[in-house]
Amino acid sequence: MHSYYLNNLQELEAESIYVIREVVAQFENPCLLFSGGKDSIILTHLARKAFFPAKIPFPLVHIDTGHNFPETIQFRDELVKELGVNLIVGSVQKSIDEGKVVEEKGVYASRNALQTVTLLDTLEEHKFDAAMGGARRDEEKARAKERFFSHRDDFGQWDPKNQRPELWNLFNGRKQMGEHFRVFPISNWTEMDVWNYIKYENIKIPSIYFTHTRQCIERDGGLLGHSDYLNLKPTEKPMEKRVRFRTIGDMTCTGAVESEATTLDDIIAEVAASRQTERGTRADDKRSETSMEDRKKQGYF
Repeated sequence: MHSYYLNNLQELEAESIYVIREVVAQFENPCLLFSGGKDSIILTHLARKAFFPAKIPFPLVHIDTGHNFPETIQFRDELVKELGVNLIVGSVQKSIDEGKVVEEKGVYASRNALQTVTLLDTLEEHKFDAAMGGARRDEEKARAKERFFSHRDDFGQWDPKNQRPELWNLFNGRKQMGEHFRVFPISNWTEMDVWNYIKYENIKIPSIYFTHTRQCIERDGGLLGHSDYLNLKPTEKPMEKRVRFRTIGDMTCTGAVESEATTLDDIIAEVAASRQTERGTRADDKRSETSMEDRKKQGYF
């Protein structure tokens, strides 16, 4: 008699692949939201496994703020070429040029929140009825409320009190015309699971996740990578630091952490010892107590 034992990472992988296959089975035109960050990279890796040896049967969608880390964009383009998948880019700059959103002013200006309009427009233009994302429940309290299948109304809005039960991993993807779903296949993963899986599967990630020397500024007790997109206060001066990034977003609001982690083992050890969540370095989450939930209700990731 054979014993069939799955370790924690294999169980999480199997669950996520099951969710991805359910999306393809239930929806007519799904897509995968790809930011170039580690979570969307893992999601793409899982999608590749789910349908191998066939190619991934849906496009990757990147909502480009125009203020991305160059390393992330380079990684995105190389991965898309390697996988042979279709990449659709929604441009926040285009939304600004068309007058659909207004660029923020001042030292705390960021394009991060502006992505919502561009995302909803891109989903509507291409008639996507399901958009898979790499959000995880352990990241932030609003994301902890999410189901695997997250229903959105015909305005793209999320009502946390009007979501469907998912008993025994049975997913209900029924919707009315104009509505769509956001789907989060790696909801049950933790940051530690993500890094252990990256090591376990030998997955390539952008270089900025590892420690490197970068010009930074100190702001409100944290570090931001210096760039042309950042509006500096008169007292802020760029300084050279040894840093890495735990999460990747718009350059204007993604905080760096001082670190000497140059390998995956170093990162895993650092994450195990950390007392701050990975999104604790994100300035956009600190604008209010309910910042993420408010944005999600409007249609954010």
